[in-house]
Amino acid sequence: MEYLIQAAKQAALLVITLDPEVYSITLISLKVSALAILFAMALGLPLGFVIGITAFRGKSLIITVLNTLMAFPTVVVGLLVYAMVSSQGVLGLLGLLFTPTAMVIGQFILATPIITALAITATQGIDPKIRTTAIVLGANSLQAGIAIALEARFALVAAIVAGFGRIIGEVGASMMLGGNIRGYTRNIPTAIALETSKGEFSLALALGFILLTVALVINALLRFLQSRR
Repeated sequence: MEYLIQAAKQAALLVITLDPEVYSITLISLKVSALAILFAMALGLPLGFVIGITAFRGKSLIITVLNTLMAFPTVVVGLLVYAMVSSQGVLGLLGLLFTPTAMVIGQFILATPIITALAITATQGIDPKIRTTAIVLGANSLQAGIAIALEARFALVAAIVAGFGRIIGEVGASMMLGGNIRGYTRNIPTAIALETSKGEFSLALALGFILLTVALVINALLRFLQSRR
């Protein structure tokens, strides 16, 4: 117990003194996850919105597949992307393996089903009368869609937060695709795994504090936006 207390004190000191190693790892993690979530938003939100407001054959099957992919194991995603970007894969000539780009691809694949599925749920939860009323008042299809999106905006933000939460702390895909290279692809989760295996609990705890702080800030922001509704 005393050892853990000492490690916690050292971890706090690393954070307070702006340790270069800690903040380099943090910056890489935030950069990769931010890019991945932006791409996932660009695809997942419009796709989920269209699926949510449209009636077509096979819709239930698509939703079932998306809900299944929400729990897609990170190591399986890492394996599939590894097969594509390795020297033997279809994208091998691009030299993406063990780069931040490969990590972004893996995290994008993990986040997109979550954002899409939750966007569908958010859209379907809106009263159909909103769209009907907008059309009656003279709105075209695009304007009616915007009205629905505005009504569901807080649920859509929650979908983005859920997607970000899924990828910011994942280890499997990042380790397999990034290689955990110091100063290049080593992010918070992979660094925690490495430092813990080495017995460097102070650095691992410092990174854990930062990871929890990021999660707390994002969820606090979401709560604030919801309270402003």
